[in-house]
Amino acid sequence: MSAQQGYLLVVDDVPDILELLDAMLKFKGYRVLTARNGQEALACIEQERPALIIADILMPKMDGFTLVNRLRLNPQTRDIPVVFLSATYVAPEDKAFALTIGVTRFIEKPVDVESFLPMIAEYLTQGPPAPLEPLSEYDFYMGYRKRLEVKLKQKNTQIARDQHLLGTLSESERPSFETSLHQTISERDEMQHLISQIRELLENKAKPE
Repeated sequence: MSAQQGYLLVVDDVPDILELLDAMLKFKGYRVLTARNGQEALACIEQERPALIIADILMPKMDGFTLVNRLRLNPQTRDIPVVFLSATYVAPEDKAFALTIGVTRFIEKPVDVESFLPMIAEYLTQGPPAPLEPLSEYDFYMGYRKRLEVKLKQKNTQIARDQHLLGTLSESERPSFETSLHQTISERDEMQHLISQIRELLENKAKPE
């Protein structure tokens, strides 16, 4: 793929992962732009249509599920292929929901470079897939809320376990463990915020006939 044929848009809120994917893809000769969340991604897309989007799911401001839903609702962006990368949403139900809303491929983190790069090359040579009919807003938000509620329960269990373990660690072990715990708490809080927003949206929407 040349620069004239489009670019790859990489979306992830973790700087180390964003930098790794950016460097790896540029090394293979791709033109790459990066964004830290779905809002930044949409701003990039408004300026220039990407050939492919590679996105995390769990991100602040706008996560991957909402980003894909916005793309599929817009006829101008409906056929842009999207590859999801995730370490959190890896259950079969998560992957099924991702495919239902129009994700092209789902890959678990950490990324296997040997299979990831050939897969990217294959999608770019195939051209854009046939666009799917987007879900109704009601169906999207119902499915989205279910996935969030499952993950929230898992995060709460993980936080309770890690807080208990924290008291058993030595002083040298605590700093890195506390950093990981704070990240998990931040993710939990983001999920709670999203669920509250979705509940409010669903209260204002009647179930379709």
